[in-house]
Amino acid sequence: MNYEFREQDVLLPYQKRWIADESPLKIAEKSRRTGITWAEAADAALTASKSKAAGGTHHFYVGSNKEMAREFIDAVAMWAKAFNYAAQDVQEEVFLDEDGNKEILTFVVYFASGFKVQALSSNPSNLRGMQGNVTIDEAAFHERLAEVLKAALALTMWGAKVRLISTHNGVENLFNQLVNDSRAGKKRYSIHTITLDDACRDGLYKRICQVKGKTWTQAEEDQWKAGLLKDTATEEDALEEYYCVPKSGGGAYIPRGLRERAAVLNVPVLRFNGSTTFNQASEFARIGEMQEWLEREVAPVLSELPTNLRHALGEDFARSGDLTVYAPITVHDNTTRAVPFLVELKNVPFKQQEQALYYICDRLPRRDGIYLDARGNGQYLAEQAHYKYGAEVVEVMLSVAFYRENMPRFKAAFEDNELLLPKHEDVITDLGQIQLYRGVPSIDDSRTTGSDGNKRHGDSAVAIFLAFLASKADITRYELHTIKADVDENHCRFFGTAAENNRFDDMATHDMRGKGIRL
Repeated sequence: MNYEFREQDVLLPYQKRWIADESPLKIAEKSRRTGITWAEAADAALTASKSKAAGGTHHFYVGSNKEMAREFIDAVAMWAKAFNYAAQDVQEEVFLDEDGNKEILTFVVYFASGFKVQALSSNPSNLRGMQGNVTIDEAAFHERLAEVLKAALALTMWGAKVRLISTHNGVENLFNQLVNDSRAGKKRYSIHTITLDDACRDGLYKRICQVKGKTWTQAEEDQWKAGLLKDTATEEDALEEYYCVPKSGGGAYIPRGLRERAAVLNVPVLRFNGSTTFNQASEFARIGEMQEWLEREVAPVLSELPTNLRHALGEDFARSGDLTVYAPITVHDNTTRAVPFLVELKNVPFKQQEQALYYICDRLPRRDGIYLDARGNGQYLAEQAHYKYGAEVVEVMLSVAFYRENMPRFKAAFEDNELLLPKHEDVITDLGQIQLYRGVPSIDDSRTTGSDGNKRHGDSAVAIFLAFLASKADITRYELHTIKADVDENHCRFFGTAAENNRFDDMATHDMRGKGIRL
């Protein structure tokens, strides 16, 4: 489906994506005045207009005040007429509360299908005995959200759907907790994030200009956005209202106590520092020196990995300023993840980083996933590894959106004591570099000094984070095939570059076809 902005379309792309999402539970964390509730009214009209056999059902709207309720029902009636569906005008009805003591005014639209869209008050008891989809609007501002949600979720037993729509209202709010728990995999809500920038990219300000009869320009849009942000009382308010950042969202993302609890393994952090002499040597000499170091330092710890358990690998890339870190991870039978060692490379040429990566990956027992940092120059290494290992390699472009979607799962592993890490102060400090910025966890720009005197930029934290994600992903497995020597039974490995490996594979394929072997 095409979700690009088109002037002739009534709905904007993010509104279309919201309606198209058929998840039984979904959340929209949004900037104010982006029209998600308006789109939800369209979905409610579509659903209530259908027959039962076609998936039609009642739809109940729970807002935080009477004005919101009336506005939503008016929008439903408007959509019904636009869709040319048979529906009555908006009606006001009065029904008694659960105890039969209090009269409650509601707004409702009845459809020819026999279903209705009805706006209820925020009293949780109003949903008791109902059956149909439920929309809880401005959920973060409901005084009794937990009770309303409890009543709404009971309806899902018979196939109803629940939607939560809201701007944020503080980091400790239940709405924010549901968002974070869903991203961590603890809840099954589908999350839609619509910041002011997201909405404008999808044409929000262009639509405003279209409605007002103005000519859109990027300069006008930038000025309009700047005015909105400037008019808020504080920067925190602006971020919460327009950028889905709950207030009081700052500081270390993973508390030090959780980091120290996870860092319990007496395992090595192996370091190779590329000296000036090393970098200026011939490629043949560099290959030899790196191979010698790998055989001496890395081979022994690789040989100790349990061959019956699954392994994955994460990597954070750097060339000269920061560190490249390789973090293998072992998945134990009880699903606990353990990092058995780390390899840190400082100021090492691309070819030798590639050599070290292949050396480790080729020897990981039951290897099942490689997540590589593909930003900047890291894209070269990720691309070469993809040629060698195929779809098993995931080239990760770290971004605000990627951190926002995946960091909650990583933090949850610390909270649930499901992650075991090297007992090393540099690792604990690196993990402390994951800071909340505008409510999104990401690596802080500042540098720390490691125990070896080198500057660090949360390098091992990123590698471990990606290793954790790789171990959680469903990735096609590739078996390592070794080449046997003609003289004896020793396994020989080919340590060339990715391009050389590809040429070797091509020659082997040609040879097998020449012998009549079907591939």
